[in-house]
Amino acid sequence: MNFVNKFKEAVESNLTQEKIVDGTLKFSRAIAILVICLVIIKIGEKIIHSFFERQKRSKFGLNEKKAATLQELFKSLLRYSMYFVAAIWIFDIKTVIAVTGVAGVAIGFGAQNLVKDIISGVFILFEDQFAVGDYVVIDGLSGFVEAIGIRVTKLRDFSGDLHIIPNGTISKVTNKSRGNMRALVDVDIAYEEDIDHAIFVIKEVCDDVKKDIQDIVEGPDVLGVVKLGESGITIRIVAKTIPMKQWAVEMELRRRIKYRLDKEGIEIPYPRRVILNKEGGK
Repeated sequence: MNFVNKFKEAVESNLTQEKIVDGTLKFSRAIAILVICLVIIKIGEKIIHSFFERQKRSKFGLNEKKAATLQELFKSLLRYSMYFVAAIWIFDIKTVIAVTGVAGVAIGFGAQNLVKDIISGVFILFEDQFAVGDYVVIDGLSGFVEAIGIRVTKLRDFSGDLHIIPNGTISKVTNKSRGNMRALVDVDIAYEEDIDHAIFVIKEVCDDVKKDIQDIVEGPDVLGVVKLGESGITIRIVAKTIPMKQWAVEMELRRRIKYRLDKEGIEIPYPRRVILNKEGGK
């Protein structure tokens, strides 16, 4: 009996050792596959980046925004493809299919959202709704498009926050980077000032700005008096600029107009308070 027990213990010990060795080999194989996939992804991303950079510089290639958009898309497709291939290599195709079949019902709703995101992403790209580098407003969130993936779109706002939006949830997009943009400046002058002289001075400033700033497409033009306020008169100036340059043009107009009005002695109104002190019934 002692011999039989020892034999069983030896067999069980060998089986345990085999399981440990087999598990170690499988784990090492999985790590090696993941490392290989990550290396392929890194190399592939560099190749994609190099290809589209050449397209940007090519005379008959893609424009900069379209090249940047497709570059991020192909990088996204490469990553998802390599993750799927890695899963097949690690678990083998039969296991992957079996797991997918068993879990299909459980993840059905999630898969629906995934398919919706992918289809919406395809329509965004084909319809050219926006591209990488565009300034857009998507369902109340504004920012510059940093990446358009097969599943999500990434926006970076002025504060630096990164908004990651599933493509399937995008229902309304306002693209502020397509076509000429309006620059609008309102200037207030005091009621005591000569309106015609103030408008003449502002027109001279607008003419100088138009000559100096190449980003202006049309104007700036003085529309005239648009408001009679409590303490002053409002004069409006409008211009059209290339996309994303309207704010810079507005700031330069305000700076030059303020400097010129001060030079001409034209007063910009500010809140005033008159205090009447009654003494002795006077």
